[in-house]
Amino acid sequence: MPAIQFVALAHAPERRGARDRVVNPDGEQVEADVKLSMVARACVGGIRRHPLALVLCLTVAPTLAMPQVAAQEPGQAHVFEGNVRDAGTGQPLAGAHVSVVGRETRAVTRGDGTFHLTGMAAGVYTLRAERLGYRGATVDVTVGTVRARRAVAESAEIVIELVPSPIGLADLVVTATISERTAAEAIRPVSVMAGDDLQRQLTATVAGTLASMPGLAATRMGPSVAQPVIRGMSGDRVLMLEDGTAVGDASNSGSDHTTALDPSSARRIEVVRGPGALLYGGNALGGVINVIRDEIPTAMPHRLTGAATLQTETSTGSLAGSASAVFPLAGRVPLRVEVAARTAGDLKTPVGTLLNTDGELFSGGAGTAYVADWGRLGGSFRGYRNYYGIPGGFVGGHQEGVRIEMERVSSKFRTVVEEPVGPFHNLRFDATHTWYTHRELEASDILGTLFEQQRASADILGRHERWGPFTAGAMGGRASWEDFGYGGSLHTPDTRRLKAALYLLEEVDLGSVLIESGLRYDWTLADPAEDRVSDIGEIRDRTFHSLSGSLGVLYKSASGLVLGASVARAVRTPDVPELYSEGPHLAAYVFEVGNPSLESEVGRGLDVFLRFESDRVRAEVTGFHNDIRNHIYGEDTGRLSRVRLPIYQFRGNDAVFSGFEAGVDVDAGRGLALEGVASLVNGSLKETDRPLPLVPPLKGHVALKYERPSWYVRAEAEMADEQDRVGEFETPTRGYTVFNATAGVRLTLGGRLNVLTVSLVNAGNTVYRNHLSRVKEIMPEAGRGLNVSYRVVF
Repeated sequence: MPAIQFVALAHAPERRGARDRVVNPDGEQVEADVKLSMVARACVGGIRRHPLALVLCLTVAPTLAMPQVAAQEPGQAHVFEGNVRDAGTGQPLAGAHVSVVGRETRAVTRGDGTFHLTGMAAGVYTLRAERLGYRGATVDVTVGTVRARRAVAESAEIVIELVPSPIGLADLVVTATISERTAAEAIRPVSVMAGDDLQRQLTATVAGTLASMPGLAATRMGPSVAQPVIRGMSGDRVLMLEDGTAVGDASNSGSDHTTALDPSSARRIEVVRGPGALLYGGNALGGVINVIRDEIPTAMPHRLTGAATLQTETSTGSLAGSASAVFPLAGRVPLRVEVAARTAGDLKTPVGTLLNTDGELFSGGAGTAYVADWGRLGGSFRGYRNYYGIPGGFVGGHQEGVRIEMERVSSKFRTVVEEPVGPFHNLRFDATHTWYTHRELEASDILGTLFEQQRASADILGRHERWGPFTAGAMGGRASWEDFGYGGSLHTPDTRRLKAALYLLEEVDLGSVLIESGLRYDWTLADPAEDRVSDIGEIRDRTFHSLSGSLGVLYKSASGLVLGASVARAVRTPDVPELYSEGPHLAAYVFEVGNPSLESEVGRGLDVFLRFESDRVRAEVTGFHNDIRNHIYGEDTGRLSRVRLPIYQFRGNDAVFSGFEAGVDVDAGRGLALEGVASLVNGSLKETDRPLPLVPPLKGHVALKYERPSWYVRAEAEMADEQDRVGEFETPTRGYTVFNATAGVRLTLGGRLNVLTVSLVNAGNTVYRNHLSRVKEIMPEAGRGLNVSYRVVF
C-alpha cells in the first residue's frame, strides 16, 4: 500500500500553544482510529525468598491485572517516516530530536534529516521537533484512515521545517506536572537545562552545572563537591531525582557529601523551584531537581541511537567522557547501555593551588524494556563510584585534608500501562533499590567516618483525563524502607526509617484559566537501633504525621502573557542526622550534635509570577515568600569539642525566606540575542530578624549571543553582590564580576550531528569568592581556564 504523506510547515506559532492543522495531500481530514490491544500475561515466581518481593510484585502487577480483550479487528502498527529541514534553505537537519508529546516516544534524525517513530497505533498525536540553533516546533498529526483500517500496517511521512533562532520556544517539562507541558504552562516556576546550555555549563557536579539558573546556587568544598541551593534552602529540603525517582545517597548529611549523580550523560535537567511538588514529597520545601537520562528505554528505536561526549578543563586538568546508546534488539526489546568516567587534578586559582581537591569518578549502567501495545515493562541497573579529596586547613581539620570514597549501586523496575484501566488512562508502577556507602579516610587510609544507607521503595501513580468537574488529575501512593548505618568516630545510632504516603492532584481547565489543587499525607517512623539516654537527650523512636497541600491558578492571555500564583503548605520531618547525630564529622570538620526532640518543619509558601512569550521575547519574573515554622539548621555554637572541632547544634526556630527571580531572552534580530538572569533571597529568624547562615547574595548574569544554525559566539558577565547579611560566626563576602566567553560549532559529519564548544572561564583571572564555599577562607574560586567539550549525536 502506498504511504500517506503529510507536510507540516512547523514555523514558530504566533502565540503560545498554537499548533498547525495537518491534512493529507487530498485536503481530507484524516480520521483517528484508536484501538485497545491485548495485554500479555506475566508470571513471577519464587518471591517468598526475595527481600524485595513486595516492590517487585507491585511493579509486575499491571501485566497480571490487565483485562484481556475479546477477538477483534487486528491493530495497526504505524511507522512515522519523517524529515526535518531548515525552513529557509530546505537543507536536512541531522541530530534533531523528534518526540511524541505525552508518550515518551522519541527519535533522532540522520544526516539526511529522516526519522522514524515506530509502534504507534492509529490516532491523533502531537509531535515536537527540536534542534540546536533552531526554534522548537510543535505540530499535530492524525494517522489512520477509514480505507486503511483493513491494512496490517501503513506508513505516514511527516516533513517538519524549523526556523533558525537564537532563542527557542519554552521547553516541555514532566517534573511535578500532571501531564507533559511547556514550561510557560506550568503552575509553579520551572527551569530546564538542555542542549547548548547543558553542554556549555557542564561540570563535575549537578549543583555546579545548574548554579547559573534563576534562584539556584551551589555550596562547595572544592571542584568535586557541590550541593544545590534553591532559594536559600539546601540539604533535605531539595529533592534530587533521577528519572523521577529519589537518588538515595547521603548528600543531605554533610557539606562534604556531593550528590551521587554524574550529569555528563543527562539528556536534560529540570528544576522546580519552591514548595508544592506533592508528587514526590512534602519535604521538598526548596524545590525538586530531576536529572533525566531515560535509563529504562521508553520506546523501540528504529536503529541504533545515542550520544557521546568528551570534555576537558584546564583549571583542574580534568578529562571526562561519557557515551550512551540504545540498541534495537529482536522483537520489541530495546537495550540502553551507558558508561562515564572523569579524572581531575587539584584546583588552580589566581593565588595558588587548592591541594587535595583531585578526584576520579566512574559510572555505568544498562537498562532494557519490553515495549508492547499496552505499555512497557522494564528495568535498569547502575553503578557509581567517586573518589575525591577534601582540602585541609580548617579549624580542627587535618592539614593534608581527607579522602572520600563513595559507592552507589541502584536498580529500578518500571511498568507503564498506556491502556485505560478503570478511571485511569495511564498507570505507572515503580520499584527501586539503592545501596550506598560513604567512607571518609584520614592519612594512611584510616577510616574516620562511615555512612551506609540501603533503600527500597515502591510507587504507584495513576493519571486520569476528564473526571467529573476535573479536566485531568493524578493520584498515587508510595512506601519506602531505609536503613542507615554509621561508623568510625561517629556515635550516631544505626537507624531504620519507614515512610508511607498518599497524594492527589486535580486540575480544572476553564480555557484561559487553569486551576490545580493537591493534597498529600505522609507517615514517617524513625527507629534507632537502641533506646538510651545520651548527652544529646533521650534517643527513642519518633513517629511523624504530616498533611501537605497546594493550590495554584494560571491565567493565559492570547497575547502570550501568563499570570500565575500558587500557595502551598509543605511539611518536612527531621532527617536522621538532625535527630540523632553525635560525634565528629571528619571531612566536614565539625562536631555535630542532634536533637531527638525536634518537631517537623511546617512551611507556608506563596509564589506570584508573570511570564511573557512571543516569537522574539521570553521573560519571567517571580516573587516568593516562604514562612517556615521550626526551621531546622545546624548552628555554630562558637565552642570547640574535646577533639578541637567547632560544635554545630541542630535546633529549630521559626524562619522566613523571601525574594525574587527573573530571567529574560530577547531575539534582537539577525541572529543577535540578549539574555539576563537575576535572583535574590533573604533568610532570617523571625523572632530576632537575625540572618541565617549560608544564604546566597543577589546574583545573576547578562549575556550577548550571536547565533547561526551552524555556529555561535557568546560573551557573558557573571555578577554577585556583597553578602553582609551573615549568620553568627559567619564572615561577609565581597561582591564580584567575572567575564566568560564561549564559541560553538555544529557540523554534520558522517551523517551525525557534531558539536564542539570552547569556553574561556574567568577571562580576567579575577580573584573572587563564593559566599557558600566552605573553603573561601583558604582559596578563591578557579582562575582563568579553558573548557573544551565535544559531543556527537547519532
